[in-house]
Amino acid sequence: MKVRIRYFASVREALSSSGETVDTQAGTLAALRDELIARGGAYASALARGRAVRMALDQAMSDEAAALSDDCEVAFFPPVTGG
Repeated sequence: MKVRIRYFASVREALSSSGETVDTQAGTLAALRDELIARGGAYASALARGRAVRMALDQAMSDEAAALSDDCEVAFFPPVTGG
């Protein structure tokens, strides 16, 4: 299936990209994140399991168990703090 991915803030900076469309076999956000980490390099660093990374599926905050569907939009970004 095709999934549109958007990267924000420090994740975007680390990957030098605001987004991409990928063909994936991943069924969940967790599996997609693992696929991207497996690319190595900047992906492995920016999305590493030890890093705090928030995810949204079709513009709704989601946990890693959320199921992907064809042509969905996934966003990865760091936690946001306010003051």
